[in-house]
Amino acid sequence: MYRYILRRLLQAVPLLFLISAILFALMLNSGDPLATLGGRQPPRPEDRERLQRQLGLDQPVLTQYVYWLIGNDWAVVDPETGARGTRRGALRGDFGNSLVTRQPAIEVITQRLPNTLILMVSAEILIVAASLTVGIISAVRQYSLLDTVLTTGAFITYSIPVFLMALMLMYIFAVSFRRWGLPYLPISGMFDPVVGPTPQQVISHMILPVLTISLISIASYSRYIRSTMLEVINSDYIRTARAKGLSERRTLTIHAFKNASLPIVTLIGLDLPFLLAGAVVTETIFAWPGMGRMFIDHLNRSDYPVLMGLLMMISVAVVLFQLLTDIVYTWLDPRIRFT
Repeated sequence: MYRYILRRLLQAVPLLFLISAILFALMLNSGDPLATLGGRQPPRPEDRERLQRQLGLDQPVLTQYVYWLIGNDWAVVDPETGARGTRRGALRGDFGNSLVTRQPAIEVITQRLPNTLILMVSAEILIVAASLTVGIISAVRQYSLLDTVLTTGAFITYSIPVFLMALMLMYIFAVSFRRWGLPYLPISGMFDPVVGPTPQQVISHMILPVLTISLISIASYSRYIRSTMLEVINSDYIRTARAKGLSERRTLTIHAFKNASLPIVTLIGLDLPFLLAGAVVTETIFAWPGMGRMFIDHLNRSDYPVLMGLLMMISVAVVLFQLLTDIVYTWLDPRIRFT
């Protein structure tokens, strides 16, 4: 196992270098970071030339990438004060300073990361728990009235766009409930500024965003679980387990579900890295101060140090979680070997 893990990590090194080079070229060509440094007015030609020289934007793309990777003094000249500093480079965790806030990019990211993890981890727990329940019940009671209702509801929910789901939930649980005199849910922000970030405030503000993220994924996951469970419970070894007198619950939980969970592990392994990225549409609609909303804000201003820091964090997380998924495979299915 250790040799396999080491080999996978070594294979990931050139892959991450290739990803970083492609992302860096895309970010530099996604917009003009100097256009927003002057506020509402674009910088004058002489100021623009000075800023390009101070930020190193007058260098070739390859040169900028190398210095972003290994660090260089001119890459961190403050555009306002002209002060110079040292930057260690992305290889040592220094992605440069944000062109918008002048803060280190890693600080801008870590300020929003806890807000996103609160939202996305809660949504992922709800997705896994609800989809397992719905999928297993639907498979065990195949073609029953309950199965038909769950299947129909899953198809309808999965076909609803995220923004429409958010607006529907806002209209029902905020607008309509308030009009009917019922307790209603807040629709904006992470907490009421008057009350402060108390646990009750954060929980009440995150209910609608979590539901928006979860409902569509629950509909999708439950269909995968139903399909794999149906394939497994009709297998010969499941019929043998039942013939030996094992209880239905033990047969389903110990024998059937463990072998049917491989596709679900794959889906979860693909989803978990993107918890860091947040939910762009949902966070924007509900004004949740997370990574998704931060990404849009800094993308509009071509703040490539922050964008590169976030995208590289996601890339590393994808590699690590895919490795973890492969390890979980061997625990669920002894037939899978690293060799």
